[in-house]
Amino acid sequence: MGDKALCDKGTTGISRRAVVAGTGSLLGAAALAGTGVAVRAGAAAARGPIASGARVQALVIGSGYGGSVAALRLAEAGVEVHLVEMGMAWDTPDADGTIFANTTRPDRRSYWLRTRTKQPLSNFLGFPLDKDVPRYTGILDAEDFSGITVYQGRGVGGGSLVNGGMAVTPRREHFGAVLPTVDAGEMYDRYYPRARAGLGVNEVDPDWWEAADCYRYARVGRKHAERSGFPHLLVPNVYDFAYMEREAAGDVPRSALDGEILYGNNHGKRSLQKTYLARARETGRVTVSPLHRVASVAPAADGGYTVVIEQLDTGGQRTATKTVTARRVFFAAGSVGTSKLLTKLRATGALPALSAEAGKGWGDNGNVMCGRANHLWDPTGSLQSAMPTLGIDNWGAGGAFAEVAPLPTGIETYASFYLSITDNPHRAEFTWNAATETVELSWQRAWKQRSVEMAKSLFDRINKKEGTIYRTDLFGTYKIWGDHLTYHPLGGAVLDRATDNVGRLRGYEGLYAIDGSLIPGNTTVNPFVTITALAERNIEKIVATDLRMSVAR
Repeated sequence: MGDKALCDKGTTGISRRAVVAGTGSLLGAAALAGTGVAVRAGAAAARGPIASGARVQALVIGSGYGGSVAALRLAEAGVEVHLVEMGMAWDTPDADGTIFANTTRPDRRSYWLRTRTKQPLSNFLGFPLDKDVPRYTGILDAEDFSGITVYQGRGVGGGSLVNGGMAVTPRREHFGAVLPTVDAGEMYDRYYPRARAGLGVNEVDPDWWEAADCYRYARVGRKHAERSGFPHLLVPNVYDFAYMEREAAGDVPRSALDGEILYGNNHGKRSLQKTYLARARETGRVTVSPLHRVASVAPAADGGYTVVIEQLDTGGQRTATKTVTARRVFFAAGSVGTSKLLTKLRATGALPALSAEAGKGWGDNGNVMCGRANHLWDPTGSLQSAMPTLGIDNWGAGGAFAEVAPLPTGIETYASFYLSITDNPHRAEFTWNAATETVELSWQRAWKQRSVEMAKSLFDRINKKEGTIYRTDLFGTYKIWGDHLTYHPLGGAVLDRATDNVGRLRGYEGLYAIDGSLIPGNTTVNPFVTITALAERNIEKIVATDLRMSVAR
């Protein structure tokens, strides 16, 4: 299956990748048609931030999963790519010798332009956890909307910098509800395997897992799931489990075993910086501009698009405004970033012909969190790996898939903690508020009750069987459910609604959405593998059609 998945055969039996590689220079040159730019095929992209007045073949907005895939595959096809990222590069150690802050010791690196942390768990054992921090372009954005806080990664690598790395592929029988207009056979035979390979997905050694102190918490979660009759599974991850075993043996610096997750991971995690983006840079055709935020995209008089970009300093202040021209623009700023930008551009007249569906169909992947207080004979361990490995699957019966999540506090808590993904049907819409010149989201906190009920289908039953209760000290005072947040924003530029079947934005040739905004609100599991696989599918078809159409013209 691996060879079949990684080589796309056409009717002649010739590898499509080989065809693309062989014609990459021609396609890349043709993509410049109408821009007046002359770039030597295969030449290394210019280094340093993008310059005002630049004319580029392809501009990718955002460096998360979709943007990284697009940048790599376009570059492999001979296209010069400039990738702009609102966050920092995260490639330089700080004064303490590390790039990323520790989860238990947040500092200025931890949050995006906040003066006080906003941790998903706001309290512990009756004490508030948040603390004051200097305002800085840190790695985690807790973006507040009416009724919900959306957690997002900020930096080169996007969400891959701050997530738990659980690389879950949806069950095939559920895929029709995730992406109803996409061929499941193609996805499972070709694009999911390609995405997993590109992301560096690996599996924990079951024998090591069974004995490792750092996964006692997961084994307790498994025992309770089994005793209540729930299916469970070990989940692959993008963290290097061989490195984790060496951490446990004391042979290398600790990373997952030092609780590093929420504010980045210094060693073993295969973020996009180490996978797709590293390969993209190696092509010599991809340039990255960190701390650059796109403010406007509009048709250019002589073809392509005029893009206004604001350069930021580490205090979030604009230090320069640049205007560039791009032949093609790929929106990959994440579900929220892409949706907000498209909503603004349509409402303000920069891109008035965008579909009215732009900004609609947004969901939270049904995220809801909770903790359970276990008995003294069920310790979960003072040492906990920050990379989760166990899922409890009650989707078919109760509409919930629960990640047995870590609580890496460094002390024994006798607690089990969970992030649930639920089949919540509610969808919100982004709209432009002309009075405040901001984009708003119509999410209602009451909609989370559906997610709570689905999560209760798991944990009420486990509590009854085990004689345990919910923790009430994690999300406030006497509050059981973390129903105020999502880690998994999806939708806002839904495939085959705001776009066509491969992400071309309706109304404009040469504009594409290629991130989680394409997925209508839910993936039934952690979403980043699906986002990556869909991006692999879409960019392959775009390269094979749109770039060749440029050659034909």
